[in-house]
Amino acid sequence: MDPEEREFHERFMREAIDMATLALNSDETPVGCVFVHSPLPYPDATPSIIGRGMNATNRTLNGTRHAEFIAIAQILEQHPISILQQCDLYVTVEPCVMCASLLRQFGIRAVYFGCWNDRFGGTGGVLNVHSDPSVDKPYPVHGGIYRKEAIILLRKFYVQENEKAPEPTKKRTRELKTDILPTELHEPKPRTPT
Repeated sequence: MDPEEREFHERFMREAIDMATLALNSDETPVGCVFVHSPLPYPDATPSIIGRGMNATNRTLNGTRHAEFIAIAQILEQHPISILQQCDLYVTVEPCVMCASLLRQFGIRAVYFGCWNDRFGGTGGVLNVHSDPSVDKPYPVHGGIYRKEAIILLRKFYVQENEKAPEPTKKRTRELKTDILPTELHEPKPRTPT
Protein backbone atom coordinates (compact mmCIF):
# COMPACT_ATOMS: atom_id res chain seq x y z
CA MET A 1 0.00 0.00 0.00
CA ASP A 2 1.51 3.35 -0.96
CA PRO A 3 1.63 6.13 1.70
CA GLU A 4 -1.30 8.09 0.24
CA GLU A 5 -3.52 5.01 0.11
CA ARG A 6 -2.47 3.98 3.62
CA GLU A 7 -3.33 7.47 4.92
CA PHE A 8 -6.77 7.18 3.30
CA HIS A 9 -7.46 3.84 5.01
CA GLU A 10 -5.93 4.87 8.35
CA ARG A 11 -8.38 7.76 8.54
CA PHE A 12 -11.30 5.32 8.74
CA MET A 13 -9.50 2.74 10.85
CA ARG A 14 -8.86 5.53 13.39
CA GLU A 15 -12.67 5.92 13.60
CA ALA A 16 -13.00 2.16 14.21
CA ILE A 17 -10.30 2.36 16.93
CA ASP A 18 -12.32 5.16 18.58
CA MET A 19 -15.40 2.90 18.61
CA ALA A 20 -13.34 0.04 20.11
CA THR A 21 -12.04 2.41 22.80
CA LEU A 22 -15.62 3.39 23.60
CA ALA A 23 -16.47 -0.32 23.90
CA LEU A 24 -13.53 -0.90 26.25
CA ASN A 25 -14.63 2.04 28.41
CA SER A 26 -18.11 0.45 28.53
CA ASP A 27 -16.78 -2.94 29.73
CA GLU A 28 -17.33 -4.50 26.31
CA THR A 29 -14.87 -6.49 24.22
CA PRO A 30 -13.04 -3.66 22.41
CA VAL A 31 -14.05 -4.26 18.82
CA GLY A 32 -15.25 -1.28 16.83
CA CYS A 33 -16.14 -0.68 13.20
CA VAL A 34 -17.31 1.84 10.66
CA PHE A 35 -18.97 1.28 7.30
CA VAL A 36 -17.76 3.72 4.68
CA HIS A 37 -19.98 4.39 1.67
CA SER A 38 -18.72 5.64 -1.68
CA PRO A 39 -20.12 4.79 -5.12
CA LEU A 40 -16.54 4.22 -6.35
CA PRO A 41 -13.73 2.42 -4.52
CA TYR A 42 -10.44 4.09 -3.55
CA PRO A 43 -8.81 6.18 -5.11
CA ASP A 44 -11.85 7.61 -6.93
CA ALA A 45 -13.95 7.64 -3.78
CA THR A 46 -15.85 10.44 -2.09
CA PRO A 47 -16.41 8.50 1.14
CA SER A 48 -18.74 9.01 4.07
CA ILE A 49 -19.31 6.95 7.21
CA ILE A 50 -22.90 5.68 7.23
CA GLY A 51 -22.72 3.27 10.16
CA ARG A 52 -20.75 2.75 13.36
CA GLY A 53 -20.72 -0.19 15.71
CA MET A 54 -19.08 -1.60 18.79
CA ASN A 55 -19.56 -4.89 20.55
CA ALA A 56 -22.56 -5.07 22.88
CA THR A 57 -22.39 -8.72 23.92
CA ASN A 58 -21.79 -8.02 27.62
CA ARG A 59 -24.47 -5.35 27.93
CA THR A 60 -27.11 -7.35 26.08
CA LEU A 61 -25.97 -10.85 27.10
CA ASN A 62 -26.44 -11.70 23.42
CA GLY A 63 -23.54 -13.34 21.58
CA THR A 64 -24.69 -12.00 18.21
CA ARG A 65 -24.35 -8.32 19.14
CA HIS A 66 -21.02 -7.90 17.39
CA ALA A 67 -19.88 -4.49 16.14
CA GLU A 68 -20.67 -5.37 12.51
CA PHE A 69 -24.24 -6.47 13.34
CA ILE A 70 -24.87 -3.29 15.36
CA ALA A 71 -23.63 -1.04 12.54
CA ILE A 72 -25.57 -2.91 9.84
CA ALA A 73 -28.79 -2.62 11.85
CA GLN A 74 -28.16 1.13 12.12
CA ILE A 75 -27.53 1.40 8.36
CA LEU A 76 -30.65 -0.55 7.42
CA GLU A 77 -32.83 1.82 9.45
CA GLN A 78 -32.05 4.56 6.91
CA HIS A 79 -30.85 2.85 3.71
CA PRO A 80 -31.77 -0.05 1.43
CA ILE A 81 -29.72 -3.22 1.89
CA SER A 82 -28.13 -2.71 -1.54
CA ILE A 83 -26.08 0.23 -0.20
CA LEU A 84 -23.75 -2.28 1.49
CA GLN A 85 -22.48 -3.26 -1.97
CA GLN A 86 -20.97 0.23 -2.20
CA CYS A 87 -19.41 0.08 1.27
CA ASP A 88 -16.07 -0.84 2.74
CA LEU A 89 -15.85 -2.05 6.33
CA TYR A 90 -13.11 -0.87 8.69
CA VAL A 91 -12.99 -3.01 11.84
CA THR A 92 -10.38 -3.31 14.57
CA VAL A 93 -10.38 -7.12 14.63
CA GLU A 94 -10.76 -9.53 11.72
CA PRO A 95 -14.47 -10.42 11.36
CA CYS A 96 -15.44 -13.70 12.99
CA VAL A 97 -16.94 -16.51 10.92
CA MET A 98 -20.50 -15.31 11.67
CA CYS A 99 -19.78 -11.70 10.68
CA ALA A 100 -17.70 -12.67 7.63
CA SER A 101 -20.64 -14.73 6.39
CA LEU A 102 -23.10 -11.88 6.94
CA LEU A 103 -20.82 -9.47 5.07
CA ARG A 104 -20.61 -11.89 2.17
CA GLN A 105 -24.38 -12.33 2.02
CA PHE A 106 -24.85 -8.55 1.90
CA GLY A 107 -22.16 -8.12 -0.76
CA ILE A 108 -19.71 -5.87 1.11
CA ARG A 109 -17.13 -4.40 -1.28
CA ALA A 110 -13.99 -4.81 0.90
CA VAL A 111 -12.90 -5.28 4.51
CA TYR A 112 -9.96 -3.57 6.22
CA PHE A 113 -9.04 -4.74 9.72
CA GLY A 114 -6.49 -4.15 12.45
CA CYS A 115 -5.49 -7.51 13.92
CA TRP A 116 -6.19 -11.12 13.06
CA ASN A 117 -8.68 -13.23 14.98
CA ASP A 118 -6.74 -16.45 15.59
CA ARG A 119 -9.65 -18.23 17.28
CA PHE A 120 -12.74 -17.26 15.28
CA GLY A 121 -11.53 -15.37 12.19
CA GLY A 122 -13.63 -15.78 9.07
CA THR A 123 -11.38 -13.93 6.62
CA GLY A 124 -8.16 -15.94 6.90
CA GLY A 125 -7.54 -16.33 10.64
CA VAL A 126 -9.39 -19.67 10.83
CA LEU A 127 -11.65 -19.93 7.77
CA ASN A 128 -11.77 -18.12 4.44
CA VAL A 129 -15.49 -17.31 4.29
CA HIS A 130 -14.73 -14.15 2.31
CA SER A 131 -13.22 -16.09 -0.59
CA ASP A 132 -14.83 -19.54 -0.49
CA PRO A 133 -15.16 -20.48 -4.19
CA SER A 134 -18.41 -22.37 -3.58
CA VAL A 135 -20.27 -19.14 -2.78
CA ASP A 136 -20.88 -16.01 -4.88
CA LYS A 137 -19.66 -12.51 -4.03
CA PRO A 138 -16.15 -12.91 -2.61
CA TYR A 139 -14.64 -9.75 -1.15
CA PRO A 140 -11.04 -8.67 -0.62
CA VAL A 141 -9.60 -8.23 2.87
CA HIS A 142 -6.63 -6.16 4.02
CA GLY A 143 -5.27 -6.69 7.52
CA GLY A 144 -2.74 -4.96 9.72
CA ILE A 145 -3.94 -1.33 9.73
CA TYR A 146 -3.38 -0.06 13.31
CA ARG A 147 -2.69 -3.66 14.27
CA LYS A 148 -0.70 -2.80 17.41
CA GLU A 149 -3.40 -0.46 18.70
CA ALA A 150 -6.09 -3.11 18.17
CA ILE A 151 -4.05 -5.76 20.00
CA ILE A 152 -3.34 -3.46 22.95
CA LEU A 153 -7.06 -2.65 23.30
CA LEU A 154 -7.86 -6.38 23.43
CA ARG A 155 -5.10 -7.00 25.96
CA LYS A 156 -6.38 -4.19 28.17
CA PHE A 157 -9.81 -5.84 28.17
CA TYR A 158 -8.52 -9.32 28.97
CA VAL A 159 -6.38 -8.25 31.95
CA GLN A 160 -9.39 -6.69 33.68
CA GLU A 161 -12.24 -8.48 35.42
CA ASN A 162 -15.34 -9.13 33.31
CA GLU A 163 -18.32 -9.08 35.66
CA LYS A 164 -20.60 -10.60 33.00
CA ALA A 165 -18.37 -13.63 32.39
CA PRO A 166 -19.35 -16.91 34.05
CA GLU A 167 -17.17 -17.74 37.05
CA PRO A 168 -14.53 -15.07 36.42
CA THR A 169 -10.96 -15.97 37.26
CA LYS A 170 -8.78 -13.71 39.33
CA LYS A 171 -6.48 -11.62 37.17
CA ARG A 172 -4.66 -9.58 39.78
CA THR A 173 -1.30 -11.09 38.86
CA ARG A 174 -1.70 -10.55 35.11
CA GLU A 175 0.31 -7.85 33.44
CA LEU A 176 -0.39 -5.95 30.26
CA LYS A 177 2.01 -7.17 27.55
CA THR A 178 3.08 -4.40 25.23
CA ASP A 179 5.46 -6.29 22.93
CA ILE A 180 3.97 -7.03 19.50
CA LEU A 181 5.36 -9.70 17.18
CA PRO A 182 6.20 -8.60 13.63
CA THR A 183 3.38 -9.17 11.15
CA GLU A 184 5.26 -11.92 9.30
CA LEU A 185 5.40 -14.05 12.43
CA HIS A 186 1.74 -13.55 13.27
CA GLU A 187 -0.03 -13.51 9.92
CA PRO A 188 -2.05 -16.70 9.37
CA LYS A 189 -0.79 -19.04 6.67
CA PRO A 190 -3.09 -19.61 3.67
CA ARG A 191 -5.15 -22.73 4.10
CA THR A 192 -5.53 -25.27 1.34
CA PRO A 193 -8.69 -27.37 0.96
CA THR A 194 -8.35 -31.01 1.97
